[in-house]
Amino acid sequence: KMAGSPALLFLLALGLCCPGIHGQKDDMKVRFRDRSITHPKLGQQLALECETTNTGSGVFWVRQNKDGTLHFIVFISSLSRATFKGKKPSTHFEARKDHNIYHLVVKSFTPADEGNYFCLMNANQELYFSRGQPAFFPVTTTAAPTALAPTTQSGITRKDPCLKTLDPENIKKKELSLFCDVFIWIPLAGACLLLLIALVVTTVLCQRKTHPQPKRRSTVKKKKKKKKKSVSIFSSTVELA
Repeated sequence: KMAGSPALLFLLALGLCCPGIHGQKDDMKVRFRDRSITHPKLGQQLALECETTNTGSGVFWVRQNKDGTLHFIVFISSLSRATFKGKKPSTHFEARKDHNIYHLVVKSFTPADEGNYFCLMNANQELYFSRGQPAFFPVTTTAAPTALAPTTQSGITRKDPCLKTLDPENIKKKELSLFCDVFIWIPLAGACLLLLIALVVTTVLCQRKTHPQPKRRSTVKKKKKKKKKSVSIFSSTVELA
C-alpha cells in the first residue's frame, strides 16, 4: 500500500520490477537528531536526520505505520527544496538539507505519527533505502488492582466465599458423582428394607412354631363333661328318693 506522491510510486515500481537495481545502502543512516531519545513524547517536537555520502541526489522521507502502509512525507532535492504531499507547504513537518544530512522535523508528535521512518534515494538509476528508525510511544503497563480482603472489628481477615470461582469441569464431576450416589444408594436402601421385613416375618413365624398357643375347644368340652356328670348325679339322687 502507498499513500502519497506519484513520483515515489514510480520509483518504487521501478525498483521492484527491475531486479538488481534496488537494495539497502549501508551509507544511508536514519536516526534521531538527539541521540539520547529512545521514544518520542506526545505533543513534543521530534527531529530525524538521514545521513548519506551521495549529495547529488534527492531523498524521499517515508513513514510505515503499524499495519504496514507506506506514507509519503516529503521529497528533499539536492538543492534543499522540500516538496510535501500535494505540493503544498506543510504545517506539521519541516524538511531541509544540510550538507550530506537530510533533516525531517515533526513539529508536534501525535499517535498518527507513530511508525518506522526511513529515506529512499534514486542514484544512478538505482533505488536505495535506509534502515528504518522506529518512533513509537513507550508501552505503559498498568498493574492489576489488588482486591483487599474484608476485615472484621477484631482485625481478623476473612475470605469471601463468593470470590472463589468454580471450575466447570469440577461442577460436572460433582453432579455426576451425586447422580451416581443417588442411583446406587436408593436401590440399596430398598433392598435392605425388604430384607428387614423378610427377617421380621420369619422370626414371627418361627416363634409361633416353637411356642404354640393352647387350644380353647378342649377346655370347653371338659366343662361340658363336668356339667353332664353333675346332672347325672342329681338324677340318681332323685330316683333314690
